[in-house]
Amino acid sequence: MEPPFPGMDPYLEASYLWPSVHHRLITSIANQLQPQLGSRYIADVTTYTVVEKVETSPRYVPDVVVLERDKRPKGNTAVATRPAPLTTTALLEFDMTYARLEIRTIDSNSLVTAIEVLSPANKRAGGDGAEAYEKKRQELFKTSAHLLELDLLRSGLRPKFSRPLPDYPYFIFLSRARVRPTIEVWPLSLREEIPLVPVPLLHPDPDIVLDLGAALREIYGQAAYERRIDYTVEPPLPELSADDAAWLDQHLKSKGLRS
Repeated sequence: MEPPFPGMDPYLEASYLWPSVHHRLITSIANQLQPQLGSRYIADVTTYTVVEKVETSPRYVPDVVVLERDKRPKGNTAVATRPAPLTTTALLEFDMTYARLEIRTIDSNSLVTAIEVLSPANKRAGGDGAEAYEKKRQELFKTSAHLLELDLLRSGLRPKFSRPLPDYPYFIFLSRARVRPTIEVWPLSLREEIPLVPVPLLHPDPDIVLDLGAALREIYGQAAYERRIDYTVEPPLPELSADDAAWLDQHLKSKGLRS
């Protein structure tokens, strides 16, 4: 099945799907780019482990009374208990392995271009999240390597820039080593196809091309994500803008995924 959205599917951001999406997407991008690299470069997938912290939003419990039998040995009197009016969730920490893509030279194994698909850990506030990612980012900016960042998560903090970004759900950022500190920015809408973006190599070799939309369509079909997504409910938090939420509802109805 083809994904129902022209670009990024916001339902793929769900915490139970994202690790799979991340891994498959990096692999798909590597497979797409390698034939374009010729004999000078290699697309190398490497892994790293981070501590993810998962927390969901509180939800309210209906104000009802439940009769529960008292299990103490004294008689069989039924005791009326009232459920807590609010439940929340613990902040869970666990190790999560993610992948990144590095384009390297074959002769010297030098890093040419790093491609990051941002994870929740990269965008989480705090010293072990966004601050740690920003430190790594700044270290790479001091090298001769290019950096291509794919931010396909609406939640969390964006990478740091000198000026505010426009209000879009997703972004692609490209930092070319030869023109730093300039960064090319592609804002991505829910409603439009993802444009082809350049992937720079060593000067004077020409850029190769990343078709991120094709990679997303490929993994959607391979992983049968349509079987695991309920499009009748709202996408994961944060909430969409009113305009995007209205468009999403009508779009899914037009695809037969909502009534």
